Amino acid sequence: MTKLLFKPLSLLVSVLSGILAAAVFKQIWKLAAGEDEAPEATDAQRGWREVLIAATVQGAIVGLVKAVVDRGAAQGARKYFGVWPGDDPAADAE
Repeated sequence: MTKLLFKPLSLLVSVLSGILAAAVFKQIWKLAAGEDEAPEATDAQRGWREVLIAATVQGAIVGLVKAVVDRGAAQGARKYFGVWPGDDPAADAE
């Protein structure tokens, strides 16, 4: 039952963390580069270095935000349901 409840919640949290990560990256890029938009990989006016730096920073921020949100959701699930998501309570009974 816990898995049934956690899966949709996890999906929603994942989508929200993506939105949050995009907003955080946009603000960090604006502060660091002084530009409103990060370069796209297909932008002919930007060099490799600039595009790769932007992609690396974006990937790090997305990974960090996802880990923070996923970990928080898992801890919340344990607090609310009494089990860690992904743990099999039946295996503990054996």
